[in-house]
Amino acid sequence: MNEAGAPVIVAKGLVKRYGDLVAVRGIDFEIRKGECFGFLGPNGAGKSSTIRMLSCLSPVSEGELQVLGMPAGVAERRIKERLGIVSQDDNVDPDLTLLENLLVYARFFGMSPREATPRARELLRFMQLEQRQDAAVRELSGGMRRRLVIARALMHAPEVLVLDEPTTGLDPQARLLVWGALQALKRQGTTIVLTSHYMEEAERLADRLLIVDHGEVLERGSPAELVERIVGREAVEIWAENEAQVQRVTQAAGAAVQLSDRHGDALVLYSREPGRIGEELIRHQAAPNRMLVRPTNLEDVFLTLTGRDLRE
Repeated sequence: MNEAGAPVIVAKGLVKRYGDLVAVRGIDFEIRKGECFGFLGPNGAGKSSTIRMLSCLSPVSEGELQVLGMPAGVAERRIKERLGIVSQDDNVDPDLTLLENLLVYARFFGMSPREATPRARELLRFMQLEQRQDAAVRELSGGMRRRLVIARALMHAPEVLVLDEPTTGLDPQARLLVWGALQALKRQGTTIVLTSHYMEEAERLADRLLIVDHGEVLERGSPAELVERIVGREAVEIWAENEAQVQRVTQAAGAAVQLSDRHGDALVLYSREPGRIGEELIRHQAAPNRMLVRPTNLEDVFLTLTGRDLRE
């Protein structure tokens, strides 16, 4: 058994190739027992390819990958027995009831009906699905199906839960319910590996993050540390009337600006010192008519590192 905080997944020089395409380019990371570790990146960044390798669903092309002390690609069966995997697809049987889906899945792990039935009912309660346990899956909303997939992944009490974009497409209420369930699992000591396009989700759940793009690591650290280090503590969004005003505002803000970014007709100025940019703009009589002052967040970090161009 791994001690608390000890690495349960270790990657060194991890590479994934699909023919001539290199999806993951020699990345390194360690995931510790009991933490939630998140992978962030735009479409095509290599997140899902990495997740598939550590889930033993896709072979490693090059490098080293140890999962729960075992080499991926050699001990695949033993590793899979100790992982719970939630893929992007809700691949449950639509013709079975919720309870039946869980009981059928339990058979793959050698669980007897006597053991599996109370466990399945416990997990349906945990995901607030107990009232629908005898309903067919086809009758469920998207949020309910997603919660069922997570419940199924937990049937065999895995040591590591791997979640590939677990709340994509869910409404805010369902997303909050899933977040609460995942936070409860982490408190119980379950290690969680997460990919997500929702910055709020990553900030709420992840203890540490790896931000990747084009198969390479751009940054790593806790959400709060990344925000503080890369974009500071305050963002000032300015809607300038023309380029001359942009230049005037930028010059007036001067050394108070740690970093600046443009998107559309908006200029975003970042500062380590809250209030400093506003003070400089007022002092130089350069404050525009439209200006928003707000705390920085993980989305600022993400867009600063990966850009604002749309990825398909």
